Amino acid sequence: MGFGNDTVTAETLTCLSPAKLNLFLHVVGRRPDGRHNLQTVFRLLDWGDDMTFELAGHGGCTLESAMPDVPPSENLILQAAQLILARAESTTGVRIRIEKRIPMGGGLGGGSSNAATTLLAINQLLNLGYSAENLAEMGLQLGADVPVFVHGQSAWAEGLGETLTGIELPERWYVLLRPSCHVSTAEIFNAPELTRNTAPITMSAFFAGGARNDLQSVVVKRHPEVHKALKILGKSTPAMMTGSGACVFAEVDSENRARAIAAEMPESMAPIVARGLNQRPPFIAHSE
Repeated sequence: MGFGNDTVTAETLTCLSPAKLNLFLHVVGRRPDGRHNLQTVFRLLDWGDDMTFELAGHGGCTLESAMPDVPPSENLILQAAQLILARAESTTGVRIRIEKRIPMGGGLGGGSSNAATTLLAINQLLNLGYSAENLAEMGLQLGADVPVFVHGQSAWAEGLGETLTGIELPERWYVLLRPSCHVSTAEIFNAPELTRNTAPITMSAFFAGGARNDLQSVVVKRHPEVHKALKILGKSTPAMMTGSGACVFAEVDSENRARAIAAEMPESMAPIVARGLNQRPPFIAHSE
């Protein structure tokens, strides 16, 4: 898998930190350490958080527009910045700003995307020269979903979600509903009723249809808001939960169809329309 890392001379980088969808998610086994082996397809979206990275006159990293509900010790943006700056033994400072749109606990990969975007941006801004594999290895220390955002393309994923094979998906549009609840990934994966022995499938079987999200039935029992969102969206077209929830989505062929469906959804579900991407958008460099 490849990713864009054009060498530029810049003092500021701006970019989209994209959300992702799991177009299916199968739990195919459990490891002795309690973690789970998965199969999934990651699809990036043209919607997410806006991030800006700027060289600072002091060492270390500062984060503006910080998320008040996330302690600094648990903030993946700060963790990613500190990790790459320490690895590079860099004394250059970086100031980061973020405009959050991706909800926490929504299954859209916001924290992982932010962490990967931070690694990529600092690598580029400081011309550190780390390869995609180097950055993905760093990202895996922060979370299993970080590597796919580092590589920045649609991918078939196995293992913990870090064993990636890039794939080209057809152009599709998505309607997303964002129920007002936070789903704990750890709670769902530890649920006693979770099925953990789904038989592995092939890519061709996925493209033929019939795949599902093994976590969905567990989540809807605990979170009626997710069940409601699936029921409402499912009246118009087949709907599925992404990741460990809470967000749900429907895939359609055209923007017009997506916007028509979204217009029928209740405002309480915060509907959005997004286009699927096969490659993450490039960084935009600004020089003073």
